[in-house]
Amino acid sequence: MADDKEVTIYDIAEYLQISAATVSRGLKNSTSVNKHTRKKIADAAIALGYQSNTFASSLRSKSTNTLGVLVPRLNSYFMSSALAGMEKAANLHGYHLIIAQSLEDVKKEKVNAATMFNKRVDGLLISLAYDTQDIEHLEPFFKRKIPVVFFDRVHPHNDSISVVIDNYAAAYNVTQHLIDQGCKRIMHLGGNLLRNVYNDRFNGYRQALKDNNLPFQDKWHLVSTLSEKAGDAAARHILSLPPAKRPDGLFAANDTAAVHGMIALQAAGLRIPQDLAVAGFNNDPISKIIAPNLTTVDYSGDNMGITAVTNLINHLKGISDLYSTNSITLRADLIVRASSLKKG
Repeated sequence: MADDKEVTIYDIAEYLQISAATVSRGLKNSTSVNKHTRKKIADAAIALGYQSNTFASSLRSKSTNTLGVLVPRLNSYFMSSALAGMEKAANLHGYHLIIAQSLEDVKKEKVNAATMFNKRVDGLLISLAYDTQDIEHLEPFFKRKIPVVFFDRVHPHNDSISVVIDNYAAAYNVTQHLIDQGCKRIMHLGGNLLRNVYNDRFNGYRQALKDNNLPFQDKWHLVSTLSEKAGDAAARHILSLPPAKRPDGLFAANDTAAVHGMIALQAAGLRIPQDLAVAGFNNDPISKIIAPNLTTVDYSGDNMGITAVTNLINHLKGISDLYSTNSITLRADLIVRASSLKKG
């Protein structure tokens, strides 16, 4: 059967050599069809790639006015802001969202992607899990020409578009700022380099060091989950080094890890920024609560969500071609606060 052919109850009926009416009743779990036959129908539907649809009008139009959204975590300020922007843009155009989280687990991401596909979403918006190595699980969308928009954590694909910021430039600017404040031994607390956001931030950090003739050392680059515990672990690592060999600057790839690292270091008696200048990334609310306030990078989750959904819906409506560009890059700004101001 052709990849792009819509599988119908008639295909299932022909496959099982039973009537379409029986298939229809079986898919609705009607007791008028015996249990054994209902199971055969359900198994055949999965094998053939049948997508159920509750609404007859959607069957006729092949549109559900529903978009799927897959995010790594819902308890992230940035992601919640992005979802708010998506909801705003989707409602404006008469679309609804189905939202799921991978909890940073590629296995759960695969299950959620399959669920979105079977829910007949008109398009998919996805920010990849921490450990996703390839996007083979999105091939059903590409084969059926269901548009896919990556945002923030992305993976290049000819039949998709990515909405991002310039993480490389933003990280370069953070690192340069720390250097301008007199830091010469700058540690980077980063994330999994499989993800574009963390790989680009790491490379921006390294390039800034190189351009200023400062050394890069493996002991000053920690790969972590960027969680609260990761911030604590980074602080312990710093404290385990002889005072003369400790970093005098810390650039963390998110605010959560930066703040919890600061708290642990301050509890051990280090002064921020005098002993260690600190900068984060994301401009989460926590960055303005910690004392001293955290230097960070601001980029709008709300704007990213609106941009991603608007471009997807414009493509679905035929207003624009989603694939006319591979990437949309949004603005990111360095926000300098007291945590990094060694020079006042």
